[in-house]
Amino acid sequence: MSRILVFYFVLAYFLSWCAYVPLALQGQGLLSGVPHWLHLAAGYGPLLAAFILTAWMGGLAGLRELFGRLTHWRIGWIWLTAALSPLAVFGVVVLVMRLVTGTWQAVTGFGRVAELPGLNWAAGWLAWILISGLGEETGWRGFALPRLQARYSARDASFILGLLWAGWHAPAFFYNYELSLFSVLAFVVGIVAGAMVLTWLYNSTGGSVLATILWHGTYNAAVADSEGAVAAAITVAVILAFVLSVRRYGPETLSPREKQVLGTAIHPKKE
Repeated sequence: MSRILVFYFVLAYFLSWCAYVPLALQGQGLLSGVPHWLHLAAGYGPLLAAFILTAWMGGLAGLRELFGRLTHWRIGWIWLTAALSPLAVFGVVVLVMRLVTGTWQAVTGFGRVAELPGLNWAAGWLAWILISGLGEETGWRGFALPRLQARYSARDASFILGLLWAGWHAPAFFYNYELSLFSVLAFVVGIVAGAMVLTWLYNSTGGSVLATILWHGTYNAAVADSEGAVAAAITVAVILAFVLSVRRYGPETLSPREKQVLGTAIHPKKE
């Protein structure tokens, strides 16, 4: 891994953990009075790190290139549907649960944000897109993934990124997630599989970070505050999608198109 990528991950961790760590200490009874909304603010660490390093390395040209991928919306209806596919999977899971339980209770979990309880489902969905989608994907897929793919296959780059992405969440296990061996392992497997699927989407759309923002935000809207069975079923669907993409397209690209990597025009020597 290049030094700039190491620097990027250190900076992204640092910026986010400035919010995560106080919450973790509060969760362990070592602090008090820490506002819960900091959990959402932590999601912007990857974005801030990406913009800081892009501006430092490439100046305005680098920022324009990154912004171009953030707003790359001409991806076709098929890939727009793929970007919103967690919503379709959520609908199927809710329908199955309706047939099993006889109620539509599971549908109320979509778009809920625990830290912002006053939002309706649509506002909550938008909030997840703007927080975890924009905040994280600008860094993970906008900055880190194309640089990792310049050195590794799409599968290996996704695996590395997935592990580092999972590690970024570590403090949350001390205040927001269940802390057990099974839950940690399940979380890591789900995150790595999600990284593979997002690489498939990113490469397939010609490097559209916007597509990954929509997918990530919609996925979180579907699972963040849903019933455990709903979240588990959607995560299993993500794992199956990863397996199918590897079998269909192979580990080198994970997509019908070539890997999306950054050229040398903007960053000629510093990587």
